[in-house]
Amino acid sequence: MARLTLALRRDNVYSMRSYTIPALIGLATILGAQQAAAPNPRDVVLAGDRFKPLKYDQMTPAQKTMIENLLAGERRGTGGPFNVLLRSPEIGDLAQKLGAGVRFHSSLPPKLNELGIIVTARYWTAQFEWNAHKRAALAAGLDPAIVDAIAAGKRPVKMQPDEDAIYTFGTELLRTKQVSDATFQTAVKAVGERGVVDLISVMGYYQLVSMLLNVDRYPLGAGVQPELKPLP
Repeated sequence: MARLTLALRRDNVYSMRSYTIPALIGLATILGAQQAAAPNPRDVVLAGDRFKPLKYDQMTPAQKTMIENLLAGERRGTGGPFNVLLRSPEIGDLAQKLGAGVRFHSSLPPKLNELGIIVTARYWTAQFEWNAHKRAALAAGLDPAIVDAIAAGKRPVKMQPDEDAIYTFGTELLRTKQVSDATFQTAVKAVGERGVVDLISVMGYYQLVSMLLNVDRYPLGAGVQPELKPLP
């Protein structure tokens, strides 16, 4: 598959990265979202089940601050755990900032970052999270066969070395609550020490998201059916 190399700037430092065409499409989607104008908080429609969706005019000053900060960030939307987090808006505001950091400012390439997220979503059988980040993972260039295997609770047969390192680290950490020396060293070799910390951080954040969504029984979109079956 054709690859293109781009010079990307972060914190005024340029780095060269090579991307497949699907990954570039995913990157363009993220960058486009970052550059779009922030929605008007009064126009936002929240969703929820056990936690009744709030309207802007019903919110306390702290809740309004959280929603305004959320909409001013890279997401430009409120889908997911944020209606729940509004019940504790100071914690919610910190959480949404952490979420933006681990999703949009990770040292991991988008494909590997999304791989860590869908491994976490599958572990928790978090349907909304899976649905959203499955699309993001595919857009970032992850092989559909890898996504399908994870959905089925199976180890993917064919992965690139860096994908294998992320998958192995993530699943071992979730299932055993630790990682072996060999797994740790393989991950460091693949993505560096910062990459390992960023992987742990994104998985930790999306475990929080999974718990919030599952407790709320957060609804999928109209006509969307759950894709994940309970793991044995």
